[in-house]
Amino acid sequence: MAENGNGAAPQAGAQPGAQQQQMKVQVLAQYIRDLSFENGLAQTSLKMPAGQPDIQVQVSLDARKRETEHQYEIITKFRIESKVKDSGQTLFIVEMEYAGLFHVEGVPQEQMHPFLLIECPRILFPFARRIISDITRDGGFPALNLDMIDFMALYRQELARQQQVQQAGQTAPSA
Repeated sequence: MAENGNGAAPQAGAQPGAQQQQMKVQVLAQYIRDLSFENGLAQTSLKMPAGQPDIQVQVSLDARKRETEHQYEIITKFRIESKVKDSGQTLFIVEMEYAGLFHVEGVPQEQMHPFLLIECPRILFPFARRIISDITRDGGFPALNLDMIDFMALYRQELARQQQVQQAGQTAPSA
């Protein structure tokens, strides 16, 4: 049996002497781009109203190519609104953009877009989750620990939405 130079057998279908480009992902930086915490109770009274809270979480993503080769900025945008279910009184609103600067090499071009909007946010999420937990606790509320986010499902939903918009644009009558 032939070896590939490092003692391992060559991969099936690999050409002798052909090098497969290895994927390289490195987090260069992580940071809060924008953060807002609005405490609805502080604006009226500091007394916690009776009733169950209703918490709505919205997440959106953005990826931007940087001027430096192989560098991308990934931005996770969170909007969290907590209201009292019965009265609709706003308890708090958190808006945060949390970003990461990534160096990515070896990902095939056709896989780059999903990689940037699925894998990179997965890396950033635990850090953003901790910040949101801390800011709600520091705002006088119980710490909000977000559930894990399925970034693949989020990506697929966005693709489906874009496809619907595109189809609607093609079927719209021209003026």
